[in-house]
Amino acid sequence: MQEADQVNYEFFYGAELARPSALVWARHILLLFVTFCTATVAGTLYPFGPVNDFVVGSDPQTTDEVIAFLLSLPERYIAVIGHAVELLFTNSYVLTYGLEFSLSLLFILVSHEMGHYVACRIYKVDSTLPFFIPTPPMIGPAGTFGAFIRIKSPMPSRRAVFDIGVAGPIAGFIAMLPIAVVGIAQMEMVSPASVPTSGQLVFGDPILMQAIGAAFGKNLAFGVGNAFYYAAWVGALVTAINLIPSGQLDGGHAVYAALGERVHFWTGRIAFAAMAILSVLGAYFFSSPSGFLIAIILGVMLRVGHPRPFDQTPLDTKRKAVAVLTLIIFILTFLPFPVKLI
Repeated sequence: MQEADQVNYEFFYGAELARPSALVWARHILLLFVTFCTATVAGTLYPFGPVNDFVVGSDPQTTDEVIAFLLSLPERYIAVIGHAVELLFTNSYVLTYGLEFSLSLLFILVSHEMGHYVACRIYKVDSTLPFFIPTPPMIGPAGTFGAFIRIKSPMPSRRAVFDIGVAGPIAGFIAMLPIAVVGIAQMEMVSPASVPTSGQLVFGDPILMQAIGAAFGKNLAFGVGNAFYYAAWVGALVTAINLIPSGQLDGGHAVYAALGERVHFWTGRIAFAAMAILSVLGAYFFSSPSGFLIAIILGVMLRVGHPRPFDQTPLDTKRKAVAVLTLIIFILTFLPFPVKLI
């Protein structure tokens, strides 16, 4: 390190990190609790759960019908959410299903974010506790847009960038595995003739889920999803998106630390271009609009610079092996078209 960098390093990392105050803990726990509530409601609703009240009816034809339909959406939405909440308090099956979904999903998300947070504490990098992002059910389909931590001090080294970056997805992946196994083991199978051929959302299964299904002798194309399966599916999707090598996504941190700033610059742009092309192809050939959301995320990441750590020492062999492991996790969990309409 240069002399100026050494001074900055000692300034930022010479003292112990302050512990979060009781008020800070309360704020983050409140966000977690609200996310738990919205995820529980979302877990009961289509496409994840047994409650499917939002019936559109016949397609509006005239301008007046379209306007009337749009004006009716808020009332319909409130009615659906209200009925779901009512069932949570009156129907033990719906309550159990919703809790299985939300607790499983939050276990994966908490494991992911605490992987980052603990790694930050080990390296004495100042960061916030995890911020959980609740969303209205059906608008944010799983009742949450995930979680994040905000790093408030510079990174001391490429090694720290790497370890903090990959700790989250690896921890989340480990937490997701047993939930996926339980979900697929309990999955009920139906005959091919009874599988809907139109008017449904179809979930694609990443290689990991397909491999677990094969281990149980199950073709997931003919399986009926359950709360554990859907929680694991969302967890796998979150893991995969975070491991895309772009910007300050976890995969972006890993590529920056392992391969350097220039490679990180180009992988982000290649990932965006590839996903933009795939999203158009997916919408046209597979009736899957989901690729556009991933492309938008990667487009935003292109505008987010990556902080330069003080110590530019390359990674050791052990961490390069872990980088290969994270690439394998990405391959096992990534789908360019997570859902499609039939």
